[in-house]
Amino acid sequence: MPKKLPPFVTVERSRHGKVVFYFRKDKGMRTRLPDFNAPTFDEKYLTALAATEPQKHAKAGAGSLAWLITRYKDSGAYAALSTATRRQRDNILKGVATKAGHHPFKSISRKSIINGREARATTPAQARNYLDAMRGMFRWAVDAELISADPTETVKNPKRQDGDGFIAWSEDDVTAFEKRWQAGTKERVWLHVLLYTGLRRGDAVRLGKQHIRDGVATIKTEKSKFKMEVSIPILPVLAETLATGPTGDLALIVGGNRKPLTKESFGNYFRVACNEAGLKRRSAHGVRKIGATRAAEAGATDKELDALFGWEGGMMSKLYTQKAERKQLAKQASEKIENAQRPHLVSAGPHPAKKLG
Repeated sequence: MPKKLPPFVTVERSRHGKVVFYFRKDKGMRTRLPDFNAPTFDEKYLTALAATEPQKHAKAGAGSLAWLITRYKDSGAYAALSTATRRQRDNILKGVATKAGHHPFKSISRKSIINGREARATTPAQARNYLDAMRGMFRWAVDAELISADPTETVKNPKRQDGDGFIAWSEDDVTAFEKRWQAGTKERVWLHVLLYTGLRRGDAVRLGKQHIRDGVATIKTEKSKFKMEVSIPILPVLAETLATGPTGDLALIVGGNRKPLTKESFGNYFRVACNEAGLKRRSAHGVRKIGATRAAEAGATDKELDALFGWEGGMMSKLYTQKAERKQLAKQASEKIENAQRPHLVSAGPHPAKKLG
């Protein structure tokens, strides 16, 4: 037996009295080695030693996925995205580059994209955002003639979870919020700007006095990349709330220091205000939904809703007008049933009292 064993090798004697050699580094797994004098000892020892070394990723140079991500983020196509979309995709692409940036981008297949989607399957919104980011990059790569085929082209979006997305506020929710946040609080201003303009939070936080002329607010929407302009009459209830304040000059929605808020920080603050009003799982977008419901139930047409809420194509507006129409038809049907039963009830009359004696 040798006087000095290689690093991490120990020698033991089995219960049968046989001398055996083991490799174990720190608290890792113990690996049985051949006899020290065996011709295969060195090979087995080096294999065991190599297995304990951390694996190094291949260098992410030209032709790698990380290289493609960098080129894409420097492109005009990426610059054309909205600030919020770029911020979201920056985080997604950073994660992709960290995990798989060393792989050649031409080796990314449809199966690779599906695997990425499935890794995020527990949160369908994250899976969809991941696919949107990868589609944007690989479509640009096709246009730039860096690849000949888009691996995302036939990959399907994850199924949406049951429900209608953001929870729509009810009239009771509005009442509860207003009861907690009285006139003169910034939270009351937040709600009324959302409720009576129908703006998305990204547009609501930008809306200021400079956008209001002759009682009408006019602003270009963020989602349309500031191409679509919407005009919203300032209703008396909103005008009263704005007059009471607090508001800023360049932004009606402000924080505690009367300074404008980003849409992300506003979303967080608004959720806290909802929680304090006892409204769990309520969001700014849900207020937009009740605004659309109110307008539809008041008789607004598809085109009127499109104009007010900045929609196109009539698909979103139809969701609200059709629901309002069904509600009205159900009410009319109930009234007809009640009216049809009324003559029968009248003709039947009360039962005559039974004479006693």
